[in-house]
Amino acid sequence: MALSQKQQGNLIMLVVILIFGLNIPINKYLFAEGLLTPMAMTALRMSFAAIAFWLVSLFLPREKIEKKDMLLLLAGGLCGMVFNQGLFAYGLGQTSPVDASIITTSSPLFAMIIAAIVLKEPITWMKAGGVLVGAAGAIFLVYSSHSGDTGQDASMAGNMAIAGAQFFYAFYLVITRPLSEKYSSVTMMKWMFLFACITALPFSYGEVLKAPLFHQSDATPFLLLSFTLIGATFLTYLLIPFAQRRIRPTTISMYNNMQPLIASGVAIYMGMDHFTVEKLIAAVFIFGGVYLVTKSKSRADVEKEEVVAEAK
Repeated sequence: MALSQKQQGNLIMLVVILIFGLNIPINKYLFAEGLLTPMAMTALRMSFAAIAFWLVSLFLPREKIEKKDMLLLLAGGLCGMVFNQGLFAYGLGQTSPVDASIITTSSPLFAMIIAAIVLKEPITWMKAGGVLVGAAGAIFLVYSSHSGDTGQDASMAGNMAIAGAQFFYAFYLVITRPLSEKYSSVTMMKWMFLFACITALPFSYGEVLKAPLFHQSDATPFLLLSFTLIGATFLTYLLIPFAQRRIRPTTISMYNNMQPLIASGVAIYMGMDHFTVEKLIAAVFIFGGVYLVTKSKSRADVEKEEVVAEAK
C-alpha cells in the first residue's frame, strides 16, 4: 500500500532526526577532546555542503531562481545554516548535555508561533497540546536519565545559544517552506550553503587550519567527522525540503523532541544504559505529541471547512 504525503513526510523526518540524534554525541566528543572548535566544525560543514551540493547540481537539470526568491535563500542560508549550526555548536560546547536536550524542545513552540505569523497557520488546541505533551515527554526523559551529575556545569551563554539555534531553525523551516514547493532540494541547498559558506568562512577558516584534528593520525576522529559532514549535513539537509512539501513546519520541528529518546536508545544498545518504565512513559508522551500535532488542523483544512460551510 502506497504511503500518503503525510506518512512520507513523517518517515523522512524520522530518518533525519535519527541522524541528528547520533550526531550530538559525535560533536560532543570532538569538542571535548579538543580536536575541533565549534567554529571550525561550522566552517567545515558549510564548506563541505556547499561544494557537495554544487557538484551534484552539475548532473541535474538547471533551475532558474526568481530574484525575490534569492533573498529568501540568503535568509535561509543565514538562519538554517550559519546561525542555527553555529549557535548550536557553540552552545553544545559550553553547556551541559541535559540543558541542551531540554532547550531543543523549544523548537516546536517557536515554529508554531512563527508559522502562525508568517504562513497564517492556525494555533489550535490540539496543536498546542501536542507541542506541550511532546516537550513534557522529552524533559521527563532527560531528567529521569540524568537525575545526578550532568558531567558539565550549565552555562547561561551556552543555554542562550542553544535557544537561539532552535529559534533560527524554526524560522528557517517556515520561510523556506514555499521554496520547497518551487525548487528541488539540491537547487535550494546549493545556494543556501553557498551564502552560508561565504558568510561564515572569513571568520572561521583560521580555526580549521589550526584544528588539532588535522595534526594527528588516529582515523576514528576523521570517521566521526565524515558522519557529521556527509550524514548530518549533506544528507539531512537534502531530505528536509522533501519533508517540508509534505508536512508543516511545526510537525517537522516536533521531531527535535525525539533526540533525547534516540540518545537513550543508543546508550541502551551499547550497554551504557538500561530500559526503564520512565523511558517508556517518555516515549509515549513524545510520540503522542507528534501524533497530536500531525492530526491538528492546518490552514488548508480550515479554509476547506469554511468553503464547505459557505456552500451549505
